Amino acid sequence: MAASRQPPFCHVAGREPPEAAPEGLEAVFPREVGLFADDFPEETCFSFCGHVLTIAQHHGGRLGVAAPVWEAVVSRRLVCLFHTGLRAFAADKELLVKLRKKTGYSFVNCKTALEKFSGDSKQAEAWLHEQAQKEGWSKASKLQGRKTKEGLIGLLQEGNAAVMVEVNCETDFVARNAKFQQLVQQAATGTMFHHQGAKDQLTTYTKHLMKAAELSQLRTGPAGCLLSDQLALAIGKLGENMAVKRAAWVAVPETYYIGSYVHGALPAANPSLPNMVLGKYGALVICQASEQSQKSNLADLGRRLGQHVVGMAPLSVGSLEDEPGGDMETKMLAQPFLLDPSITLGQYVQPQGVSVLDFVRFECGEDTEIPEAE
Repeated sequence: MAASRQPPFCHVAGREPPEAAPEGLEAVFPREVGLFADDFPEETCFSFCGHVLTIAQHHGGRLGVAAPVWEAVVSRRLVCLFHTGLRAFAADKELLVKLRKKTGYSFVNCKTALEKFSGDSKQAEAWLHEQAQKEGWSKASKLQGRKTKEGLIGLLQEGNAAVMVEVNCETDFVARNAKFQQLVQQAATGTMFHHQGAKDQLTTYTKHLMKAAELSQLRTGPAGCLLSDQLALAIGKLGENMAVKRAAWVAVPETYYIGSYVHGALPAANPSLPNMVLGKYGALVICQASEQSQKSNLADLGRRLGQHVVGMAPLSVGSLEDEPGGDMETKMLAQPFLLDPSITLGQYVQPQGVSVLDFVRFECGEDTEIPEAE
């Protein structure tokens, strides 16, 4: 006998009748019994590009499909934060590079300064200088006893005036550093600025020799810092003991001229000072030209006289009547001419229509006490 077929969902004795089949959306999106029956909060944190994104969700039965935050929304938010972080990073990096290039301080110190002042570069720069100066003075006091036999001679000429300075350090390596050479230039420009009012309306030449104590109180320009502060900054940056040892300033009237020479000259570190020359030896020679002398040859003649002073190291000018030899070997005009030892220097200059009046010679690292300022 054929088995009887029961209609769907019919009740069988001893069994619970099945639930009615889902219809409509319930058939496509079935919902578990009890889902979202209880309300509960959920908070998730995302760390991204230095930013923290916190998503707080409140789940509940009344919210339905609106309850969860969709992953696409989170992704768009994170992309937005990513671009914002990139822009902030690029801006911070640009400020950092500019501050580093302008001040010369390390990236770490520049970054610390910008963070301290929330990206204000002016305040950061001022703070960096203040900290460097404090550190420089501290280092200067600790390094004070160390010998400074190396360094550079700096010579600067402007019109009818010239300056020669000696700045010392411990090693030749530091002497070739651009920051040290900048300190030499600051010493020269500060000395020139200090005497700028004294070179006008001269009737004869004038010479002023300066020692370290006087030089330390000079300013590097009209609105410049004290030279002693610049020295401390250089010591703090380069880590060696340094000293602005001495300077000579010379000015002449119209009928005079200044011959100059620097031996072992280095390339100028500052293109804005084309008349600044750095080296290991330097000389300034003060001359008076007669009406018969050839003005066009004075620059070359002055250089040769400077070479003689550097090479022969005279102690005084002497006179044309001095005979060579003996005690006269230290008198400039009686010495054999450096470039032609067959004649004396006096015999070389006399036919040129030039009179040598005075000179200054600096040798870097020499143990010579300069005479009192005139």
